[in-house]
Amino acid sequence: MELHSDETIWYFFKKGETNGFSLLFKKYYPQLHVYGLKLSNNQEITEDCLQNFFIQLFEDREKENSIKNLKAYLFVSFKRRLIKQLQKNQKNLPISEAQLFKTNFTFSAEEISIHQEIQFLCTSTLANLINNLSPRQKEVLYLKYYSGMNSSDIAEVMDMNYQSVLNVLQKALSKLRKASENQQIKNILKKS
Repeated sequence: MELHSDETIWYFFKKGETNGFSLLFKKYYPQLHVYGLKLSNNQEITEDCLQNFFIQLFEDREKENSIKNLKAYLFVSFKRRLIKQLQKNQKNLPISEAQLFKTNFTFSAEEISIHQEIQFLCTSTLANLINNLSPRQKEVLYLKYYSGMNSSDIAEVMDMNYQSVLNVLQKALSKLRKASENQQIKNILKKS
């Protein structure tokens, strides 16, 4: 189990571990905050509602069952809470989701630009990592992910046995994972 995976974070959170709450808060507060601002267009309401949401989540942690998708659960739960708060603040006038999205859910040019830049950096980093693999590993990855072939077809095309294809694919993916982790560490060190 990955150290900071959602499953691990949720497990420690439900146990009442301070570290579990801290990790959950650090990982999802910024994302939920931006989402809440998109929905409400109100900094104060969003922040108050989000803080109350995390407090209530912590207090009710033992009541919560196992969750298959933590991120989706948090977004849905927070959205419901925020909508209720917005309706309460509008003197109980019903606010539909359509009204919220129509009036408040906008993107700035800066947000789109940053997102595109991040995608470009990820794509160029991945290309560099793939280009550092062996020719055989690159070919297996190409046939598997870009040509959509299954392992049996790849074995036939590359004149390899089936197990060898699986081994080469596994080694290539393992190298990419390791290289991407090292790249992330380098990026973190550059920012420090």
